Amino acid sequence: MREQHTAFRGVRIRWGRDFRPQRPYECSECGKSFVRRYSLKVHIKVHSGERPYKCNECEKSFKWKSTLIKHQRIHTGERPYECSECGKSFIYRTHLHYHHRIHTGERPYECSECGKSFSTLIKHQRIHTGERPYECSECGKSFATSSVLHSHQRVHTGERPYECSECGKSFTTRTVLRDHQRVHTGERPYECSECGKSFTANSALHYHQRVHTGERPYECSECGKSFVRRNSLSVHLKVHSGEKPYKCNECGKSLKCKSTFVEHQRIHTGDRPHECRDCGKSFTSRSALRSHQRVHTGERPYECSDCGKSFTTTSHLRSHKRVHNSERPYECSECGKSFSRRNSLNVHVKVHSGERPYKCNVCGKSLNYNSYLRDHQRVHTGERPYKCSHCGKTFTSRSLLRSHQRLHTGKRPYECSECGKSFFQRNTLNVHIKVHSGEKPYKCNECGKLLKYKSTFIQHQRIH
Repeated sequence: MREQHTAFRGVRIRWGRDFRPQRPYECSECGKSFVRRYSLKVHIKVHSGERPYKCNECEKSFKWKSTLIKHQRIHTGERPYECSECGKSFIYRTHLHYHHRIHTGERPYECSECGKSFSTLIKHQRIHTGERPYECSECGKSFATSSVLHSHQRVHTGERPYECSECGKSFTTRTVLRDHQRVHTGERPYECSECGKSFTANSALHYHQRVHTGERPYECSECGKSFVRRNSLSVHLKVHSGEKPYKCNECGKSLKCKSTFVEHQRIHTGDRPHECRDCGKSFTSRSALRSHQRVHTGERPYECSDCGKSFTTTSHLRSHKRVHNSERPYECSECGKSFSRRNSLNVHVKVHSGERPYKCNVCGKSLNYNSYLRDHQRVHTGERPYKCSHCGKTFTSRSLLRSHQRLHTGKRPYECSECGKSFFQRNTLNVHIKVHSGEKPYKCNECGKLLKYKSTFIQHQRIH
């Protein structure tokens, strides 16, 4: 076939004797060819940078009219492409196409680095390459996708265009709004195939699945500790830098991360937005609510590899493990006594200060901790929510139930290092240790007599 060329305005047209070549319109800049002249004209704007189509709502401009029309749906709320399986609708046909794969389970693209399969692969591959081609002009932070960059830019503009019709709370992205709305509906559509646990957001399921796989892809360059979430790594890095950028105006306390700061402020405002549907109890954070709900479900997902004991939270498991390794990192500056939990130290310190800020409004008794007050108030209400599964006996506090259950199991975890005698309760061990030490810390002001135990001291005072 004899080939001729004609050039005009940066365009070369190729044709032969049949006048019907497959892609006759070629770009003189990059050599890419097209079936239609219009497609070539549209393509040339890639090289010229021309963006003639401007949105009247937000001033954003586009290369192509079709992209402007799709963009305007963000402002109008129009989502013409609806999923026939679940009714979810989308602005773009391609997004509906990708969404369908959630229902079909289709993951046609396999990553050559890690072997994982995806419905779309390009974004995932940037985890391995470290490529983050979209940079914020305000702060220089870069992102793997343009959509995440757009969402991030709202941090600088303060724009939160997606508002919840139930509570008025607004969000930077429609996805986060949809996930939030499930707090109101109770919907948890994303279920773990390993354990059956369900989640309000696909991202939450994705992170949860790493509990089963053991995958912790985000590693600290300082100490080598790895994390399930990038956000957790960012928070951890502040341990090394000492950075605490969020300061409370009420009490002056500084905190490492914004979420902890927001939760802390609720101590001052009294705001407890997360309510348990089973008992109506409310909490300052969603994580505290989740931990509480395990009281009702009986779920204790965190198991100790040493003794098999299970716990409702990872923090409780970590504290428990110190029983096995004898680690007690929190020491009292007054008396040198050490504790496995910071919380236990905070309670203990009030012994020295005499502080008892929590007062019962029924009998006037003051206690040094809020949880102690709650347990105490059940003496007045008659409430005994903790029931023994062995004998049906009920208790006012979880700690009393745990101590009682040892009668059935025969477990005596608190052992005296002097004589090897073991006890059901730590408190009983503490009392016993005084047999060896000869300590008599309770002195009667009336007669000067010294006694080992507080209970004996109280009985003695009645003589006077």
